[in-house]
Amino acid sequence: MTLRIVATGGTFDKHYDELSGALVFGASHLPDAIRRARMGPAATLEELPFLDSLDMQDADRERILQACRAATEAAIVIVHGTDTMAETAKLIGAAGLEKTVVLTGAMIPYEIAGSDALFNLGFACGVARTLGPGVYVAMNATVFAWNKVQKNRAAGVFEPV
Repeated sequence: MTLRIVATGGTFDKHYDELSGALVFGASHLPDAIRRARMGPAATLEELPFLDSLDMQDADRERILQACRAATEAAIVIVHGTDTMAETAKLIGAAGLEKTVVLTGAMIPYEIAGSDALFNLGFACGVARTLGPGVYVAMNATVFAWNKVQKNRAAGVFEPV
């Protein structure tokens, strides 16, 4: 089964800027992560404009939904910021696509030691290739239905609603 990975930014793809001390966007980490994860069969990477999910507007979520609709693959992983991942999952879930769409991300950027990014990506890709049509959030070895998930910001985890 082929797989489409849609990159939207979020903490996963942030880089540490040594001069400013800030986390910023640069080139995506996903090509390296896909190579390191040794995914097979092939995955197609699509990059949308990178945003921190707190900066996402309705038009940005619609762009993600349109990418899912346009994808020829039946399995899609969306790499998304964690702060509003559940909101994007709800928009896509309500659209009723006949595809398997899995949203994932990272609490710590890919390039920083101790990151959960590579694990979450591999986990989400396995979930997308295994589960039937629907929209899911896959974070830290747990899968949630699109309409039964929330981020607990105080604990830094996703949990069922």
